[in-house]
Amino acid sequence: MTTPHLTDLLDRYATLRDTILGLEAERDQLGAELKAALLDGETVQTDLYRAELRTSTTIEYPLDRFRECFGDAATLEVATIDRKKADRLATAGDLDADTLANLAVKKPRAQSLVLTQVRA
Repeated sequence: MTTPHLTDLLDRYATLRDTILGLEAERDQLGAELKAALLDGETVQTDLYRAELRTSTTIEYPLDRFRECFGDAATLEVATIDRKKADRLATAGDLDADTLANLAVKKPRAQSLVLTQVRA
């Protein structure tokens, strides 16, 4: 048998969960509208926040070019050209760091809506 206290906890938990889900949905919708406006060149700021878009990127090394520069052994060492493994090999001196940096290809991953505090 469930105690009244646990029933109250469950009710409160469900209420909070539903509230959070609703707020997250509203936040996502507002964020999408703000991102669209910022992509169109709009600027937006309140007394406390300024909204701006930042693009996150990932770095990948093209397999064929990596192999040409560093050979089969190094290519096998990093297997899928894992960026962290390749960087560690460069730090250790096993790969030329400048050549590795020149191979790097930055690819946009996602755009994030970033709120930064405005200094008064």
